[in-house]
Amino acid sequence: MKQLRFGYVTAPVLGGLWTFVIALTVAIAMSFATGSAFRPSGLGALIWGAGLGLACLPGPVWKPVAAGIIVTIAALFGFGPIAIGNGVSGFSSLLGAAGTAGFAAFGLWIMLDEVAFGPINRHVFEAAIIKFLTGFGYIFFTAIVLIPFYVMVLTSLKNQAELIQNPLDFSVDLSKGWDLLRSYDELFMQFNFGTYLVNSFVISLLTVLITLLFAVPGAYAVARLRFRGRAAFSRSILLIYMVPMIVLALPIYIAFSMLGLRNSLGGIIMIYPVTTIPVALYMLQGYFRGLPAEIEEAGLMDGLSRLKVIWKITLPLSLPAMASVSLYVFMIAWNEFLLAFMLLDDPSKFTLTRGIASLNSSEIPRQHLMAGSVIATVPIMVLFLGLERFMTKGLTAGSVKG
Repeated sequence: MKQLRFGYVTAPVLGGLWTFVIALTVAIAMSFATGSAFRPSGLGALIWGAGLGLACLPGPVWKPVAAGIIVTIAALFGFGPIAIGNGVSGFSSLLGAAGTAGFAAFGLWIMLDEVAFGPINRHVFEAAIIKFLTGFGYIFFTAIVLIPFYVMVLTSLKNQAELIQNPLDFSVDLSKGWDLLRSYDELFMQFNFGTYLVNSFVISLLTVLITLLFAVPGAYAVARLRFRGRAAFSRSILLIYMVPMIVLALPIYIAFSMLGLRNSLGGIIMIYPVTTIPVALYMLQGYFRGLPAEIEEAGLMDGLSRLKVIWKITLPLSLPAMASVSLYVFMIAWNEFLLAFMLLDDPSKFTLTRGIASLNSSEIPRQHLMAGSVIATVPIMVLFLGLERFMTKGLTAGSVKG
């Protein structure tokens, strides 16, 4: 490891690895965006990346800029870190080459800002490695999230002829205008997706309300009251998750069929809270334990009953935790598939996940399946991004007592 603690060794190594990561990322992005042939050149990325690494060592700013321009020109002539196929337009070629060189040089300039050409100490060496791993992690996990979503959205904007002609072309033709949303219009007009959307929203909302109705007093009792079996009950709250839902599927199906609850929204609303109450209890009891007991004792001394203390003191202080629990429960109910698939057969009672499953047929074009997936994904994504700060605050608020 000591042999690597020289700038003239660290810079080329990190430069080659980082340039290959950038070349791979740009090639995938350009292929998806334009439908043209881009691919990373492993040997070219390592060679040119080593040169970029040396150019991005501390010194005049013109060095990394000049190196980026040289790499861009090399890529355009087929000798750079990214290989451009025949028939690619000049603008796309320039964008791919410049993007590869620019992002590679900029990233290395940040990574190597403290790395000298000669010997470097352990702190500087580890800082450069951490910056590289951080950048790689951002790119890797962003790609894992965005690429499937991008493919799903772009596929939903195609028509059947385009998908048959080139299933791997994920570019979009904006000249089609509103006709791009044809699959979405057909879903709501022909496949009754508006009803599925309303059913999922109502079921998820009622699941949240029922879950909080039982979880709040239950969690408060475990956190504050003293009764026999309290510790055992607290430890066994999540035991239900040790039993896979697929094991319970057949008994639930038989029981609901005998009681006439199968194929009804009421039955779904009854069974969903069974899966969400334990996790809500577990999350809320940790938060209630973190609230200062002296505040509630002061309320009791002022003449408030235990229920009024909960209503006027505990619940207002618990809003962040309740918001996070509500969001988490809503997401569980919104995305639940197994029970809906097993208990619902009437299309007028379908939830979104059950409705999407009905689109998975050889008789229904694939773009409709992707459009349905987008409809199911976007609302919960917007809700999560909008309330994410409450969820984070609620999940961590009970981690420290006092």
